Amino acid sequence: MYVTDPDASPLPTVSLVDVSSYLPGAPVDTEYFTQFARSDRMAKNVMFRAPRGRHHVARDETAVDMIERAVAPMRERRGAQLLSSVHVLITHTQLPDNPVLGSGPEVAKRLGMRPRVVYDIHNGGCAAFVHMMALARMILQTTDARTALIAVAQNCAGPVFTQTEIRKLAQAPVPGDGCGVGLLVKDDSAPILDIECRTYPEFAGDMDFTTNGERKYWEPGSGQACVSFTESKVTKVFARGNRLVPEVALAVCDRIGVKGRDIDTFVTNQPNRLFLRNWHDALELPAERHPDTFDRCGNLFAAGIPVTLDVENQAGRLRNGSVVLMSAFAHAGDFAAAAAVRWGAAG
Repeated sequence: MYVTDPDASPLPTVSLVDVSSYLPGAPVDTEYFTQFARSDRMAKNVMFRAPRGRHHVARDETAVDMIERAVAPMRERRGAQLLSSVHVLITHTQLPDNPVLGSGPEVAKRLGMRPRVVYDIHNGGCAAFVHMMALARMILQTTDARTALIAVAQNCAGPVFTQTEIRKLAQAPVPGDGCGVGLLVKDDSAPILDIECRTYPEFAGDMDFTTNGERKYWEPGSGQACVSFTESKVTKVFARGNRLVPEVALAVCDRIGVKGRDIDTFVTNQPNRLFLRNWHDALELPAERHPDTFDRCGNLFAAGIPVTLDVENQAGRLRNGSVVLMSAFAHAGDFAAAAAVRWGAAG
């Protein structure tokens, strides 16, 4: 977190004025995975209890396709001129279609944008939406840019977790694919009240990506690449996640002068049901004030927060003027972030 000089001039207010989302394809039932499942004690671990459904991207559907489709409802609400006025574009893609290039410039080309600044970020993980809010707010507050579009594409469930060997694993049914976008502007119509971002270098490297052999993922040969888990690491990640999400959320609450139990809506990433229960219990919130899309969409990684915000907003369950608190942790706990906004996004 950056500390503001108390003698400096107040920074301009930045608002989250709109959210929109996209879920690819028809829902995929859990039965798809049970037909391949092998006997695995890890399947009994609460980290891998399967949701009822999830969505998978099509083989040839790119992250840019997903972002374009997620932006479409927002453009319909706000008019064709929306994208031409965006000064800042920030994107996050869970599984880059091209390992050398980020998707930002192609998103701008596809959407007919001419942003002054384009960033592709990767280290935010499941907390990327809040991370991007923090970055966009900083740019808008310290430059003459007035509008930012942030976009997160979670696209690894279909390509990775349906591989012939990976789909047998306990964790395979948990992820889902989806995309969420947010529009930030320099005004006070739906103000961001506070943001907290914390990096925990001591946990870096605790999440493994392996081909289950000696082969590097870019080398030819056998072995299917996937994030790997051991029971000891799962235990550590579970303990960290239980602590980190409430920790950063309550830090934000403290600075804006609101008790956790008085938050109107709490939206987090959604790795599993037990995390969700523990997190709202830690803030002393009833479950109905902590909405999620887990059973419908599975673990959406970074897209979980914006997709859930969009679902709740379109259903009319987010009241303008209410305080919405977002919080998430990334990877094995190397990053966590939280943000509070005074809700006023378009419905």
